[in-house]
Amino acid sequence: MRAVDFIHDLTWAEIPQPVIEQARHCALDLLGVAAGGLQTELSRIVHNFAARQMASSETGARILFDGRRVSPAGAAYAGASTIDAIDAHDGHSLTKGHAGVAVLPALLALADSGHRLTGREFLTCLVLGYEIATRAGIALHSSAADYHTSGAWNALGCAAIAARLLALDRSATRHALGIAEYHGPRSQMMRVIDHPTMLKDGSGWGAFAGVCAAFLASDGFTGAPAITFEGAQQASLWEDLGQRWRILEQYFKPYPICRWAQPAVDAARALLAHYAFDYRSIASIRVATFAAAVRLGTRPPATTEEAQYAMGFPLAAFLVHQRLGADQVIGHALHDPKVLAMLPRIVLEEDTGMTLRFPAERIATVTITLADGQTLVSAPTMASGDALTPFSDGEMAAKFHMFASCLPARRRKAIEKAVATLGGADDALPEFLDLVLGNLEKDVPASRPAFADLA
Repeated sequence: MRAVDFIHDLTWAEIPQPVIEQARHCALDLLGVAAGGLQTELSRIVHNFAARQMASSETGARILFDGRRVSPAGAAYAGASTIDAIDAHDGHSLTKGHAGVAVLPALLALADSGHRLTGREFLTCLVLGYEIATRAGIALHSSAADYHTSGAWNALGCAAIAARLLALDRSATRHALGIAEYHGPRSQMMRVIDHPTMLKDGSGWGAFAGVCAAFLASDGFTGAPAITFEGAQQASLWEDLGQRWRILEQYFKPYPICRWAQPAVDAARALLAHYAFDYRSIASIRVATFAAAVRLGTRPPATTEEAQYAMGFPLAAFLVHQRLGADQVIGHALHDPKVLAMLPRIVLEEDTGMTLRFPAERIATVTITLADGQTLVSAPTMASGDALTPFSDGEMAAKFHMFASCLPARRRKAIEKAVATLGGADDALPEFLDLVLGNLEKDVPASRPAFADLA
């Protein structure tokens, strides 16, 4: 089985340098989003839940940016849930979801629970996790009728990493993948779109299921085959492992909201930059976009989850504040009278041509009519930060520092340096793990600065 061989045989030397650099980008971006997620109620709940219900001895793993030790599966669950709490993590268009949100916390948990790794092995595992999870996501979407959350398939990337680090044989690895596929949370994504709650994208339970699957397989539990790997109609997806690197196809988000809403925000940004109008002069806003994005709606949010899974509210917040960060989708911002007054002026319309191009492309056109009758029309706009319009190294670093602003500057700088040197001559993985898994310093500011956004 091609995938099982890839999981166990992939070496550092086989990974092209651009893929290594992308893995570092992904790690830094996810860690920044994780730090930002700490300010949510969701993160507080899941961290405490893991500490109470998934406790472990000193041989366990530390929860991301927390320091408390729980089981490796529990640490993976809490870390993935915290990243998922702020919807600003990387993703892949064809999966309509996210791999790294589960893969990185699972890898961190395993690395911190007695599996001694070098930085090169850490990055190798991160790459293989992305490659396995992304293909599993594409395979599952093409073979299942329902639109499921990312946890349904990123569980398999976590299982792959754990199988490698537990040194499972080929047979046990097949069973680990099969268990992860079977128990990964194939939950209803559109239910959360229609009724946003802390369930989010199921990635916490995906990470938990994937890590558990490998430990079960190591004890002889059976679960093969994983249809996403071994089904005849999926074979072509796995033929290019080690040749086509799906991690290079990941997009990075500038805003902490659903990716489907981001083209409209970028289109509005372009209009604002060109015409420099005042939000108070806006009479109406029409957004033409694909059907799934229209479904996000324009209702006023009662929770941060409702604000993140919306189209109208984040668009209105951006137009009013000329920025879109956590301070626009959390806490008192949900009741901002200026933003709420803008919502009735926003109309969402499906463009059938854009719907046909989804999910490979997410496009929106924004038309703003001003009180004086002037009509401003954007070009058809795709969200920034994808493989065709990637962020620069400087933009990636700036996003990390903005989202991780709850951390002291010295710790942010140390994490940035540690990620940049992973796999290099000055490799120090234990110190890196201490930086991202140790509890927050006492001098963390009580009031966390707002997230800025990227142009």
